[in-house]
Amino acid sequence: MWGLVRLLLAWLGGWGCMGRLAAPARAWAGSRGHPGPALLRTRRSWVWNQFFVIEEYAGPEPVLIGKLHSDVDRGEGRTKYLLTGEGAGTVFVIDEATGNIHVTKSLDREEKAQYVLLAQAVDRASNRPLEPPSEFIIKVQDINDNPPIFPLGPYHATVPEMSNVGTSVIQVTAHDADDPSYGNSAKLVYTVLDGLPFFSVDPQTGVVRTAIPNMDRETQEEFLVVIQAKDMGGHMGGLSGSTTVTVTLSDVNDNPPKFPQSLYQFSVVETAGPGTLVGRLRAQDPDLGDNALMAYSILDGEGSEAFSISTDSQGRDGLLTVRKPLDFESRRSYAFRVEATNTLIDPAYLRRGPFKDVASVRVVVQDAPEPPAFTQAAYHLTVPENKAPGTLVGQISAADLDSPASPIRYSILPHSDPERCFSIQPEEGTIHTAAPLDREARVWHNLTVLATELDSSAQASRVQVTIQTLDENDNAPQLAEPYDTFVCDSAAPGQLIQVIRALDRDEVGNSSHVSFQGPLGPDANFTVRDNRDGSASLLLPSRPAPPRQAPYLVPIELWDWGQPALSSTATVTVSVCRCQPDGSVASCWPEAHLSAAGLSTGALLAIITCVGALLALVVLFVALRRQKQEALMVLEEEDVRENIITYDDEGGGEEDTEAFDITALQNPDGAAPQAPGPPARRDVLPRARVSRQPRPPGPADVAQLLALRLREADEDPSVPPYDSVQVYGYEGRGSSCGSLSSLGSGSEAGGVPGPAEPLDDWGPLFRTLAELYGAKEPPAP
Repeated sequence: MWGLVRLLLAWLGGWGCMGRLAAPARAWAGSRGHPGPALLRTRRSWVWNQFFVIEEYAGPEPVLIGKLHSDVDRGEGRTKYLLTGEGAGTVFVIDEATGNIHVTKSLDREEKAQYVLLAQAVDRASNRPLEPPSEFIIKVQDINDNPPIFPLGPYHATVPEMSNVGTSVIQVTAHDADDPSYGNSAKLVYTVLDGLPFFSVDPQTGVVRTAIPNMDRETQEEFLVVIQAKDMGGHMGGLSGSTTVTVTLSDVNDNPPKFPQSLYQFSVVETAGPGTLVGRLRAQDPDLGDNALMAYSILDGEGSEAFSISTDSQGRDGLLTVRKPLDFESRRSYAFRVEATNTLIDPAYLRRGPFKDVASVRVVVQDAPEPPAFTQAAYHLTVPENKAPGTLVGQISAADLDSPASPIRYSILPHSDPERCFSIQPEEGTIHTAAPLDREARVWHNLTVLATELDSSAQASRVQVTIQTLDENDNAPQLAEPYDTFVCDSAAPGQLIQVIRALDRDEVGNSSHVSFQGPLGPDANFTVRDNRDGSASLLLPSRPAPPRQAPYLVPIELWDWGQPALSSTATVTVSVCRCQPDGSVASCWPEAHLSAAGLSTGALLAIITCVGALLALVVLFVALRRQKQEALMVLEEEDVRENIITYDDEGGGEEDTEAFDITALQNPDGAAPQAPGPPARRDVLPRARVSRQPRPPGPADVAQLLALRLREADEDPSVPPYDSVQVYGYEGRGSSCGSLSSLGSGSEAGGVPGPAEPLDDWGPLFRTLAELYGAKEPPAP
């Protein structure tokens, strides 16, 4: 029977695959329908564990891939075959009666390589298992249906130019989804489709290498290489895939620099200062990056003295600049050589050198208008102090280099000589003093002299002139400070009282040595000893000075040794004091100080008494004044006439004729008496405005008019309670002096108008003035 099963499976499967015997298994309890312990079976009734199906196989009907059969099946139709697991019922179906297994759709091994299923035979009527479930596998048989692919393509690689043959560039890798363990479907072979003869590829590993030597980046920088991968070992019928590899040649320093021309010519103005750019030089280098960096240098010493060359920030151009001032009059052209050298040189390519080049450079100096040039860069002059104005100090000189015969004008810049101590002769350049100089006040004078061409004021130059004031012996020596010292009344004869120092304002070396001399004679109370070092010692003589309340004034004569010698007399104050045993001062005769001031104790008491009396009078005066002010003060409710109320309102000036009726002020006859009725309060606003009555003619006397206006203003309830200032344009009548106005004086006095003929004779310009004085209108011309 097992031989029959093998033949059946081989015929159905087509590959000679068959089930294999498995280890003995226990019979499923109740498989025969009666209970009891499980019995060991020596062999399985139906055995399989693996089937195969070809992928991508598609036919008109489901394809039979195998048949299941159990010994329990007697062909009576009582056995039913069941199939469960992956793809059961959808991909794989089984005939319940015969056990035939069919595949219903095309399978792809790359999606799923195998399926695991469970097969079981049961009783058709009761669904009682006749055999325990058994697991088997259906494998999808691979075919060559997937071409190779390059998952990382396209590729980019870099290799140095001038590389040797066989230099590795990059490795490409293709993947084939077919089963590598079955046949040659996944066996790949690499070939170069495009890129020969420059590159090659290893057929097995896919490593791309250079195939020729000395590939030059400057000739061709980039290459496109096409690599193919073919399965089936590269044999006919295999599938293939391709990718591209972009190979870029990286630069190496294999090219020396080269000047495009052998001679460069430049020109520069002679006034160009150091650092001025003269021109650019560039040596060509086809290399890139650091391999093209260059350094420039001047080979000839003639050019290196006047010019310098450096490399720009990009490291490609040479910048030729002025190194020192140029002079057209002394030299008009320069010729030298410039060398360009690569800064980075690869020793592997030294055979392609030398990596430098040389070019000639000629620089022409152009003439330019120049300011006058002084004979010295700076001048130092001297002049003694105390010289009369006009004393010659020195002379400066400048010349026009372009035209030496051109005249020059000199001047001193005012800001450099604010005190106008010096003057300069414009044509000659001689400097003279303009005022006496004092070395002790100022030793150095720093002048700035301006030299200007006469025919071109724009061409000017400056120079610094330093004038030193020389010293003369014009200051007598003096004491370094005022000396006010003391001596104890118990001091021994010859004791040092004070060291006295002198000061001479003249310059050291002229009058530096100062001599001292004190009072001479047997009656001298103190002795002065010259120390011959600019100081003297004040000593107590062998005969002590008699004690007294007033201090001693010791005269000391000082003189220098200059030419001529100068002297002065100074005084040192010495007080005789009472001292403690340790030498400290106990008292220095205060009565003596008081006496020296000319004040006695009685005088001091009198002064203090007078000061006290004056203070008492001042206090009494202030108290009385304050009491008087308090008596004059009243409460605000009693009288508010003196309150000051400020109103932020300005009048209209002389043109304001509506503020008040000024005609009443100008004519005293228009004044009216006070309106009848009680006076209203001035500290509150009135409830109703009192109508103004026409004023009857009032008094003609000015005093009565003013009193009337004042009373009226005080009692008028419609005006604020402040004192107003009234301006009256009426002079009054009946004065024995007459009117002070020149207008209408004759008419007011009752006289006859004066003759107007003189004004009429003055012409039309005085016609208005003649009319004001009552002249008749002159006839029209």
